[in-house]
Amino acid sequence: MDAIVQAILTVPDVVLLDRESDTDHNRCVLTFVGPPAAVADAAFRGVEKAVALIDLTKHQGAHPRIGAADVVPFIPIEGVTLEECVRLAERVANEIWTKLRVPVYLYESAAKRPDRVNLENIRRGQFEALVKEMGTVADRAPDVGDAVCHPTAGATVVGARKFLIAYNVNLGTPDIAIARKIAKTIRFSTGGFRFVKSMGVMLGTRNLAQVSINLTDFEQTPMHLVFETVRREAERWGVPVLGSEIVGLIPQKAIEMSADYFLRFENFRPELVLENRVADAIRSRSGLPEFLDALAAPTATPGGGSASAAAAAMAAALGAMVTRLAKQDPEPFETDRRFFTEAVDRDAEAFQKVMAAYKRPKEERAPYVEEALHGAAEVPLEVFERASAMQARLNALQIPARYGSDLAVAKALAVAAKAGTLENVNINLESVADTAFKELVRQRLGALKP
Repeated sequence: MDAIVQAILTVPDVVLLDRESDTDHNRCVLTFVGPPAAVADAAFRGVEKAVALIDLTKHQGAHPRIGAADVVPFIPIEGVTLEECVRLAERVANEIWTKLRVPVYLYESAAKRPDRVNLENIRRGQFEALVKEMGTVADRAPDVGDAVCHPTAGATVVGARKFLIAYNVNLGTPDIAIARKIAKTIRFSTGGFRFVKSMGVMLGTRNLAQVSINLTDFEQTPMHLVFETVRREAERWGVPVLGSEIVGLIPQKAIEMSADYFLRFENFRPELVLENRVADAIRSRSGLPEFLDALAAPTATPGGGSASAAAAAMAAALGAMVTRLAKQDPEPFETDRRFFTEAVDRDAEAFQKVMAAYKRPKEERAPYVEEALHGAAEVPLEVFERASAMQARLNALQIPARYGSDLAVAKALAVAAKAGTLENVNINLESVADTAFKELVRQRLGALKP
């Protein structure tokens, strides 16, 4: 495990946030973050080390698995979309096969087949069954690579998904049958809650049964609802709940939702949380003079794309202001403001990658330039799309006339942002050689109002 962690951390700009493992599950979960390309490189290096060091023919544990590097999900946190994570997943999947000869299945948002959206379908029978069936059972053929199971590392599942909460509830009994019955009650596939996956496992070291849960969308099915249901079901069987545990990390919003439920706050809102207010205060110190100095400097970045994203961010901020003044929900505009603010830096980074690609040796330059140009076109395209949706919301707002001038400025900034990003998309698209990509971008532009 130390070796895998070290392999991941050899990539600059990648930070390890969490490391979890225990004897019963015999499984290590690593959470790391960074810029998309760096995270993809780190994920491959981690898989590479796991394939070299872990032999599944000698491995046992309570948690299902089909590979030494069992599952690699790419998760959008800030400044990256789920669609971008799908592309990262596909890139890493191909690299795992071509360089390591480990076949790969694609799941969740990266799935190529509907029956492979759910991870449990791919893991059916675990490594032991996969070794026997791959190459002989057509449905077990991988999405990437030949139908040849790696003899010691099995296969790997790679995908893209929203943030998942791995959440376990420990029961005061060694009877695993009770844990399995409760798991069946709450999981979606057997009639339970949407966005819940669960199973009963045995913690041999503690002589306890556990309900092991994955919450794939905690905003739709909150953690406290699942916990309360497990507790009530356990009471039906005369069993207490000893406690619960988080595997990996958990979004702050999930804790806030649970606190609101259990403590019955009458005035709860995220702004009451100290850390949220501190983060907002830091963000509010926008560094506008520094940004304008950088914009005015005789350098290629930041440039028009970053300025366009900044205009969209200001439009979103004004949208949030007028909706607050009018006692309306500002959250859609606040979400946009965060996206556009991050896009200011993303646009500059995308263009810097183009310049770096052109500096490579001529004989190996072409694929790197093409990939970088894709990114340089996609960032302003995403800003254009998001600004278009925001513009529609601004146009639909019904607010008192005294806030009309601020709303008018917001609309004008949104128009300017769209015009600027459209220029950026088109100038970068001119240099792209991939005709299929160019056509896809033009289709996305054509679907929106200019």
